[in-house]
Amino acid sequence: MNSREHATLKLRAAPAQPPHFLQVLAPEFAAAALCCPVLFTKDTNDGRFFAGAMFGFKPGENFIGATDQPGAFDPLVMRREGFFLSGQQIAIDRDHARFSETDGEPLFDAAGEPAAALRAIQKTLGDIHGGMELTRAFIAEMTELKLIEPINVSLTFTDGERLTLEGLYTVSLDRLRDVDDIAALRLFRSGHLQLVYIMAGSLRHLPRLARLRDQRE
Repeated sequence: MNSREHATLKLRAAPAQPPHFLQVLAPEFAAAALCCPVLFTKDTNDGRFFAGAMFGFKPGENFIGATDQPGAFDPLVMRREGFFLSGQQIAIDRDHARFSETDGEPLFDAAGEPAAALRAIQKTLGDIHGGMELTRAFIAEMTELKLIEPINVSLTFTDGERLTLEGLYTVSLDRLRDVDDIAALRLFRSGHLQLVYIMAGSLRHLPRLARLRDQRE
C-alpha cells in the first residue's frame, strides 16, 4: 500500500469477537492464559503445530467476551485483519470489510504520512513477525524434546449435549521431568520453560468454559 493510491482510504475497527479458536503467539501466552485455554493444534494444510486460544468449543461460540471490553485479551491476529506483510512492504486486501472511503480512521494524513491507525498496524505487524519467530522456536523445541502430547476433551452439558474435541495438544509435565539437565537449563534460559507452565496452567479454564456455556445455554 502507498499514499498515492490509498490517500483517502479509511480503516474500520477490527471485529470485536474472535472465533472459537484463534492463533496466538508466544509473547501473548501469558495474557491469553488469564482468560482461556492455550493449546496446540495442527494446520490442516501442512500438518504443522500452531498455538491457539480457545474461546468456545465449536464455531460460532465465544464465552470469554468481546475484545473491545476493558482488560480483555486482544489477539494480534485480530488487530491485523486485512493487512499482510509482503517482504518489507505492507499489503492489504482491498475488498476486506475493514476498508472504506467514507467511514473509519484515515490511514494517511494530509502530508501523505502514515496516520495513527496505520502506525498501529505497522507495530502490530512487527509484533507478529517477531512473535512468529519466537513461537516457531518454542514449538520446534517442544517437538524435539517430545513434550507435545494429545489431549482429548469430552464434555457433557446440563442440556444433555455431549461434545468430544479431538486434534488438540498440550505440553506434558510428566515428560518435562524426564529431560536431562542440559535441556532443562536451555528451556529455562530461552524462556520456553515459562511458556510450558503457562500452557499447562491454562487448562484450568476448560471446566470454566464449560460452566460458562451451560450458563449461556
